[in-house]
Amino acid sequence: MIKYKRVLLKLSGESLMGDQQYGIDPKMLTKYANEIKTIVEQGVQVAIVIGGGNIFRGLQGAAKGMDRVQGDYMGMLATVINSMALQQSLISNGLKTTLLSGIPIDMICKPMSRAKAIECLEKGKVVIISAGTGNPFFTTDSASALRGVEIEADVLLKGTRVDGVYTADPEKDPNAVMFEDITFDEVYEKNLNVMDMTAFTLCKENKLPIIVFDMNKEGNLKKIISGEKIGTLINN
Repeated sequence: MIKYKRVLLKLSGESLMGDQQYGIDPKMLTKYANEIKTIVEQGVQVAIVIGGGNIFRGLQGAAKGMDRVQGDYMGMLATVINSMALQQSLISNGLKTTLLSGIPIDMICKPMSRAKAIECLEKGKVVIISAGTGNPFFTTDSASALRGVEIEADVLLKGTRVDGVYTADPEKDPNAVMFEDITFDEVYEKNLNVMDMTAFTLCKENKLPIIVFDMNKEGNLKKIISGEKIGTLINN
């Protein structure tokens, strides 16, 4: 039995670094490909948006004097690199994939369109959507929310290195308490850092629930799909 038939999985670029300071750790690619395969084999339709922070962040470039728009486009290209790496790992694991992009890169991937993404999902392919929204000033969190709404996902799964949403940063405050369930309005009121406001509001207005969970813990993804309470569920 599966609780969610179609999901949008958001992964951070930093998660691909593993124990490295920069770049892509092949072990992390293999780990994630194995986790994704377990739910695809259950019949779950999976779309993925991955960040590019392990290679380049537009905001960091802007902070050092780089033009923000130019920096954001560089960040989008970083997500394409990560997406290509993840795609190859999934293919090596025996999964069929399609790589789409918010900006046209004809030799590498097809342009993102809602119809194309849904068509591929219904054929059992893992759909990786790169290059953010295709526009500067938007994060990959916003891209994941937008793509999740576009493909009519049942849930947005935000894979992180912590196991849920806490009252404070658990890495800094030992007394921080994790929420199992919380509403969008409560997150606003408590000023909790879950996603950027654009992404968060898009999910709220379109009734797309979010589950924040530890992607690095083996089996978590499969447990969520099976309906187990893993991480923090944010809903209306």
